Amino acid sequence: MRIVFMGTPSFAVSSLQALDISKHEIAAVVSRPDSPKSRGMKPIPSDTAQYALKRGFPLIKPESIKDPQTTELLRAYCADIFVVVAFGSILTKNLLEIPPLGTVNVHGSLLPAYRGAAPIQWAVLNGEKRTGVSTMFLDEGMDTGDVIDSKAVDVGESETFGELYQRLARVGAELLIESLNMIENKTAVRHPQDSSKATYAPPITREMCPIDWNSTPEHIINKIRGLNPSPSAVAELAGTHFKIHMAEKTNNITSAAPGSILNVSKKGIEVACGNGATLMITQLQAPGGKKMSAADYANGHRML
Repeated sequence: MRIVFMGTPSFAVSSLQALDISKHEIAAVVSRPDSPKSRGMKPIPSDTAQYALKRGFPLIKPESIKDPQTTELLRAYCADIFVVVAFGSILTKNLLEIPPLGTVNVHGSLLPAYRGAAPIQWAVLNGEKRTGVSTMFLDEGMDTGDVIDSKAVDVGESETFGELYQRLARVGAELLIESLNMIENKTAVRHPQDSSKATYAPPITREMCPIDWNSTPEHIINKIRGLNPSPSAVAELAGTHFKIHMAEKTNNITSAAPGSILNVSKKGIEVACGNGATLMITQLQAPGGKKMSAADYANGHRML
């Protein structure tokens, strides 16, 4: 089949690579406009755009996907089907009606769970033991289209958002090719979602990053995992604001106030949490510094 692919971050690249080595034809790639990685830096292409440039695919980076000129340009590629993976913009009805076989999306959850912008992060934040990826036909709603197929995976006890993101990107790429082959062979079955069972995954914000030490160790560790590598959980310890990248539970109990540093050892920095529990910070990052083990940082800085 002839395909127009739409995607932006590295999650989408896995699917684009899978398409590239499949029997299907990539007619064009659409990605978001170039943006700076940090303030004051020169804008650079998205991960998807970089792959398209490397492979020589026609590349479109519209300021607005709703622009009429963009619509006509996409129509001119005469694609059988559109594929959308982590593109970052909702497609209008005019766009969805262009390809005769519809528009297929890869979504990082087992729909209808975690509809929205950040399904993988919220699965980790909520301590899910199992999640997955789904392929669906896009409609005008937010992740409300008919599901084609899905694949579940177990979430590791200490697995971070970043690790799960990479793993689901690969699983999603495999599922995409299987789904496209079913569509081409006319064996794909549309499964309407049960919206009464829908849950949502809104965008992650900086306001979510501070750790509340009154919470349980499990809740705090899930926050640390779910915000790793970005934007990172943050906390003030011994007068310094840190990014907290990794922590683990202990079996200790304490009467100290939540947020108090209890002990520094080769294992890390032990901090009091809610309900008299404690956790061990094992990896952190000081302002302007690099990620390092909490024990190594404590060796050179007074924490108690």
